[in-house]
Amino acid sequence: MKVLKFGGTSVGSSKNINNVINILEDYSKNDSVICVVSAVGGITDKLLLAGKKAQNKDAAFLEVFNTIKELHLNIVNELIPNNNTLVKDFVNKRLEELNSLLDGIFLINELSPKTSDKLVSFGELLSSFIIAETMKSRGLSAERKNSQELVITNSVFTKAEVNYKITNKNIQDYFKSVNQKITILPGFVSKSENGEQTTLGRGGSDFTAAIVAAALKVSQLEIWTDVSGMFTTNPKIVKQAYPIEEISYQEAMELSHFGAKVLYPPTVQPVLDLEIPIFIKNTLEPKAAGTKISNDAINSKKPVKGISNIGNIALLTLEGSGMVGIPGFSKRLFETLSQEKINVILITQASSEHSICLGIEAKDAQIAKAAIDATFENEIALHKIDPIIVEDGLSIVALVGDNMKNHQGISGKLFSALGKNNVNVRAIAQGASEKNISVVIAEKDVKKALNVLHEQFFESKTKQLNVFITGVGNVGERLVEQIKQQRKYLKDNLKINMRIVGLSNSRKMIFKDAGIDLKSWKEQLSDGEEASLQGFFDKAKALNLRNSIFVDVTANKEVAQWYAQYLRESISVVACNKIACSSDYENYKELKRLSLKYNAPFLFETNVGAGLPVIDTLNNLIASGDKVNSIQAVLSGSLNFVFNNFNDTTKFYDVVKQAAAQGYTEPDPRIDLSGVDVARKILILARESGVEMNLEDIENTSFLSESGLKSDTVDDFYQTLIDDEAHYQDLYASAKANDCQLKYVAKFDNGKASVSLQEIPVGHPFYNLEGSDNIVMFYTERYPKQPMIIKGAGAGADVTASGLFADIIRLGND
Repeated sequence: MKVLKFGGTSVGSSKNINNVINILEDYSKNDSVICVVSAVGGITDKLLLAGKKAQNKDAAFLEVFNTIKELHLNIVNELIPNNNTLVKDFVNKRLEELNSLLDGIFLINELSPKTSDKLVSFGELLSSFIIAETMKSRGLSAERKNSQELVITNSVFTKAEVNYKITNKNIQDYFKSVNQKITILPGFVSKSENGEQTTLGRGGSDFTAAIVAAALKVSQLEIWTDVSGMFTTNPKIVKQAYPIEEISYQEAMELSHFGAKVLYPPTVQPVLDLEIPIFIKNTLEPKAAGTKISNDAINSKKPVKGISNIGNIALLTLEGSGMVGIPGFSKRLFETLSQEKINVILITQASSEHSICLGIEAKDAQIAKAAIDATFENEIALHKIDPIIVEDGLSIVALVGDNMKNHQGISGKLFSALGKNNVNVRAIAQGASEKNISVVIAEKDVKKALNVLHEQFFESKTKQLNVFITGVGNVGERLVEQIKQQRKYLKDNLKINMRIVGLSNSRKMIFKDAGIDLKSWKEQLSDGEEASLQGFFDKAKALNLRNSIFVDVTANKEVAQWYAQYLRESISVVACNKIACSSDYENYKELKRLSLKYNAPFLFETNVGAGLPVIDTLNNLIASGDKVNSIQAVLSGSLNFVFNNFNDTTKFYDVVKQAAAQGYTEPDPRIDLSGVDVARKILILARESGVEMNLEDIENTSFLSESGLKSDTVDDFYQTLIDDEAHYQDLYASAKANDCQLKYVAKFDNGKASVSLQEIPVGHPFYNLEGSDNIVMFYTERYPKQPMIIKGAGAGADVTASGLFADIIRLGND
């Protein structure tokens, strides 16, 4: 059996209530579920507002009542569009009772705590009924049980104390005999031993859920809200804030006390002794891990778990030389505040006993000042102490963590970070346990302070990149050397600490979590363990290093098939291997989806144009709202090299061999010369333009001889180049006769793509393309006649390695 609680935002609309129902339905497939619900979002405040207006003889309370009525009836109509008469009748009857209660408050001009409890109870009683009836209308095994029949309290209204003996027995007896899979309970509401309606105070729905969880000794309690757990700090203020995976009960209570609104501190009490874990979950993202609150987190190595803050604070200072050495000042001060029911949030006292500072809510400041000045009227008149000093416009910021006491320098880092950023600290409070270090600062400095402290305690100033490289042949070797050469520059100028922690070729692989010594990497690799794709992945996963990047410097299909596994482990992928992005469209889209889902970038700039920024430029055009109409390109540096060097005085075989020797072709030159490599590149550009297309959709007109196309091995293919020299000389002769250059051209236009050898006339942008250069022309809505042109070296080990290096650096700058 599981206990789940859904807050006001979670049940704030019919859409969100449907999310709640989906979650409950999913849970109920495997276990019985108890669901505690709050009032519809904002309703409790509206009920109190209506009551206040009625008490003040303001007839506008009826407008508030009508808003409450309309909201609930609209939700009923949206959730149960058909056959909802009985549900609406019940809701209307309860609303009539509410209206009568407000009329009574209006008539007698009084809103007592007892009446207030009855008034605000309508919220939870209505929401729980509507949700239960909606579930039953959809055929789910669900029933509503009124918590007022289970949770018994004393008669202290607005914040009643629970009689656990009676309450636990009621809960245990009821759930022994239930048959339904899902039980809906209204949170917050209860009844006294005399049968009067009471409430459990602020956060009472959380409290109800905890009471039920403890009474039944369930395995876990889940609090569902609109955020994915307790964050390292307020994510609305600090964009880098992230959910805390695990936190102790004590840390959770500290953070909740200091402004983390997802959990109400008393919630922890009923489950604390039983060590029932609490999970904070997100109704809008039910698959998110959320935060686990338990004693398991006590031994966490992180000294600081979170940073929280409370705004609208006033600082009261009682000081004077007459306080020194005289007992009783503190007692009288706190008794005065207690009598006024004013909560003290922060206390600090100098060892000289010359002053005592208190942090309280700003709304209570003037009441507190008047009361304290009255208490110490005699001492003030005798100038033994000064009138109470009140400072407002303040906020409390607190560092929280069970293990701060075991780490030196936490306080020093806190004050240093704030000081360097000109944040003045007005008061400090730190207990001997060091679980909380609190400072009072100006409200205007809160955003700056939270960002500064989050950066100090949760963000590394120098971003560490841990790189795993598969394939250290021609291009891979150049990449390793470039990283070795530029490491100091990256660290000094870009604040990137780049380490290669894994290397593999087809035979051996090595790993070192502190970083491989790049001065002797070849020797280390030759002595490494036997290489395997599974083993390489398993090791990268087991090391579990932050900012891990898998770099594929191969042309291997089997390596490309591992990308999804890496992305699922939140390991970024950088690849010059074109196979993945030119594979079946569904696989290409799946890799993109996984990249987004697991926040692991998938970069493949070198798939097209080696080190040229072709894909990056295309992505920027699309992101800025432009649309690609057509693409014309020479995308094969190897083929451009071949046809730039082939003529009637050379042998085609010799030129191809030369291209292979200089690293322009793939190890199997048929991939380049057959046009498959170029087809893959134009396919990738078409897909990045937003077009769904597969490799077989591209028209590939090969220039190879028939025997060359049919060759079984690389050696056989080279032999056909010798045997069919006349075929290739005919291609050259035709182009020469027409005063043209031979270029292997890729085209994409109107959703269709093709690759073929073409005769390019004088004056065309492709005509003078030299060496192994590539050229890409993007015709877009913004560049309809004069295209966006990218031109430069499109093949070679050094430029390809530099393209991979640029992608890795891009990850470091994210």
